[in-house]
Amino acid sequence: MKDTKLLTDIELRAHWFRTRQSSYTVAEGTYVTQSARDFLKEHGIELHFAAPKAAFSPMTVTPVPVEGGKARYVDFATGRPLSEKAEHMTHLRGNLLVPKTHPRIAFRGKLDSLMAQMMGVQLMAAEAGREPVVQALEELLAFVRSILGAEVKGEPLEEIRLLGMDSQQLREVSHHVKEHIGIPHPVPSYRMGRLCVALNRLRTQVREVELSAARAFAPDGPEGRADLIEGLNRLSSCVYILFCRAAAGYYDEVK
Repeated sequence: MKDTKLLTDIELRAHWFRTRQSSYTVAEGTYVTQSARDFLKEHGIELHFAAPKAAFSPMTVTPVPVEGGKARYVDFATGRPLSEKAEHMTHLRGNLLVPKTHPRIAFRGKLDSLMAQMMGVQLMAAEAGREPVVQALEELLAFVRSILGAEVKGEPLEEIRLLGMDSQQLREVSHHVKEHIGIPHPVPSYRMGRLCVALNRLRTQVREVELSAARAFAPDGPEGRADLIEGLNRLSSCVYILFCRAAAGYYDEVK
């Protein structure tokens, strides 16, 4: 099954009990489980399929001020103007330069590594025929890109809504796995197979990025970014939910 996401009754229940809306929209090609179909029918909910988004997103770019046809730089730490960008310096934002060892640059590097690792798990899932996992990771990958964009541009992070759930719902499901997924909190083991092991590793990598964000943005500092740290925390919840679903056999029926 190509280009599909997975819709379960869990997402539907969370949405319906929160909004009581009589319709629900999913991406075109979404695989709807039998339990989700039953819930739709039981509650008279109309299911709509949205057109797919573009396959590629533009990279985040911020303009560099130019004076007299030449870029003009500023040392972020001292405010001193610079006519040239030294090799050990890099752009924090626009014309502001910092050392490449700056915590925020390290944070961006961690995000870059996370995206690369996420694509590796996507490839593994695709080769195993687990397209719902591929599509779920594509959604999470887009969210990581939005985190990077929000940090680079100094803009607020978009509202968190992933895997059909908002921030509070993601926290609820990840903390109460038995109630929402049907299994106790699983203890990772190689016996679970490659996909589960890869998803668990990905979860730990998200945690590392979250710690990097905490180092880069002190809560009492001038540029605290609680929104980014919350976003990464919920991203960790998302990967954990995917891991638990895989351990529970959610994706075994989709070939």
